[in-house]
Amino acid sequence: MLRLFVFELYKLFRLRSVGLGLLAAFLLPFLWALAPGLKEVYGLVLASGWQVVSLSLLAGMEFLFPFLVVMAASESLGSEVAQGTLKSLLLRPLPRTALLLAKLLAVLFYPFVLLAASFLGGLLAGLPHGLGPFYGGTGLGAGGFAGVGLLLPGAALAELLRAHLLAGAVLLPLASLALLYGTIFLSTTASALAAVATLLLMRLLVAFPTLTPFLLTTYLDLHLRPQAAGLGLSLLLIYTLGFAFLAALVFERKDL
Repeated sequence: MLRLFVFELYKLFRLRSVGLGLLAAFLLPFLWALAPGLKEVYGLVLASGWQVVSLSLLAGMEFLFPFLVVMAASESLGSEVAQGTLKSLLLRPLPRTALLLAKLLAVLFYPFVLLAASFLGGLLAGLPHGLGPFYGGTGLGAGGFAGVGLLLPGAALAELLRAHLLAGAVLLPLASLALLYGTIFLSTTASALAAVATLLLMRLLVAFPTLTPFLLTTYLDLHLRPQAAGLGLSLLLIYTLGFAFLAALVFERKDL
């Protein structure tokens, strides 16, 4: 199983969408570090390189990172169908469930690599602003970017690592959902569009207050609300496993 996972991981990171996604995540912080309109838009004057890292995360999680994860998960199966390699894989004495599980583990690993690329890019882009103690905040802790006084590098790093890990957890069910649609439609474009449409429809369900605490979209900003991690992480895990289970059922019975 480990060899199969490594093979699927190798195939995933050879995809053009994944390569472009990692490059975009790495370069995004440099745009924020050089942006002249931060004061007008966010009321922020950069006081530290740690703020560059958090700005990249906040901006990326608005749309870019979820979209990149959905595209990668959709293409992980859709590209195999388009190239005709999926049928040859299924001719081997290999259970379909094992193949899908390896793909699932690969696409669930990708969000953390994507966020790591953004984190690394943020550190490099923030070097000119310094990574030492500063008066202010990362935007992810108490007081927002204004902070509550002097913030030490260790505390800033802890806030950013926690936020990135929570953001990675938020992206897991999106990858699982896209893979589920991939097994249904066997098309990169159709599965990506279906996943995005599902998320948009879930957002509309906020009009039903009784459903709101249980909606996936309620926790897409969990990296900003670590106090909600108890219920949020549990529901995100349930969604991830639920979508994966449905994907396995569909894939097992799919006529390829």
